[in-house]
Amino acid sequence: MVAARYIGGIGIGFISVAFIIHNAEVAPNDARGKWCAVEQSGLGLGIAVQVIMDSMWNPALPIGNNQVHGIIGIAFAIVAIAVLMLSVESPIFYLRRNDCDKASDCQWQLMDKRATPRDQHEALEENKSYVSEGIHETIGHDLVVAIVPFIKMLLCRCLVAFSFSMPLTQTIIASSEAWKGTLYSWPIIVWRILRWIGTLISILVMDKLGRKLLAMLGLVCMAGLMLGMAGIYSNYANTQSPYYMGQVCRLSMAFQMFAGLFVACTPAYMGEAFPMRVKPFCVALIVCIEQLIHIIVIVTFKKSPDSFYKYYLGVGIILLISMLILLVTLPETTMMTLREAGHRFRRLHDITFQDPLARIRQRGKPFN
Repeated sequence: MVAARYIGGIGIGFISVAFIIHNAEVAPNDARGKWCAVEQSGLGLGIAVQVIMDSMWNPALPIGNNQVHGIIGIAFAIVAIAVLMLSVESPIFYLRRNDCDKASDCQWQLMDKRATPRDQHEALEENKSYVSEGIHETIGHDLVVAIVPFIKMLLCRCLVAFSFSMPLTQTIIASSEAWKGTLYSWPIIVWRILRWIGTLISILVMDKLGRKLLAMLGLVCMAGLMLGMAGIYSNYANTQSPYYMGQVCRLSMAFQMFAGLFVACTPAYMGEAFPMRVKPFCVALIVCIEQLIHIIVIVTFKKSPDSFYKYYLGVGIILLISMLILLVTLPETTMMTLREAGHRFRRLHDITFQDPLARIRQRGKPFN
């Protein structure tokens, strides 16, 4: 079991970095947020399926739930491999290797059916400019330029670790049991489904409302709900009350809904923030640090009412302060090309929520 989890974790690590970079390169400018958000939506759906199975599984059945998890995993892996075989490689991949013919062919396959040769040419020229700008700078220059985006995205992405953690899982189980009188009941299922629904809402509206607005809305609501749970856990008597545990259960479910809004914005930002040549290393390092935070919480958290109070109070304050920092530092990159978004990330501060010039540039040009 441990070996299987290790191997699965390695596989997810491989997929995460490649998925974020590839989606950012192949998605059209006016839908990049939607397609990059699929990363967190897929994770949310997978966890929801697992939680639903564990909550409703009958131990008397001749097959165990872990075996069924493995079968479902194999089925999804086969489907994923089939999709990858039919997917189109990024034109940027071939442009970096000076293969313009294959890059042009891939670019045309990625275009909308209504696209014209002019649309394809303009999109390919923009990708050529992106690649040319990336390869004509030194690695040292790229590393220096990546410092500000790296700090921004390290703060932003590492907050994802606090949106789904062991204390939150233990809280929903304990509060649901205290409220409903049974270990596995509908609040746990709704808790996970709401996370997935939050990511779906982000997918639908991110490229219309903007990534920054959704991210800030999600963060401020997450901070408020977590501080609300800290307030309940501050009194030990509340942990023995079905009424107050019911409130904690409701707050936990609402928290996952807004967490879904926030986490879905991070893959788009990750794919846009860094210079081309150092992007894989920056993305991989940030994902590793995110998982390291998960590990630290798991090995240091002690299950007691006082620990829950300290955790929720501390994390709630971290979320609130981080929201204020990101409010004045994160750019709004909706409708921008990868090159424009990368330049925007290099600013130390950026308080705008919309870029009207980018929308004007895209008006009448929905294909590039």
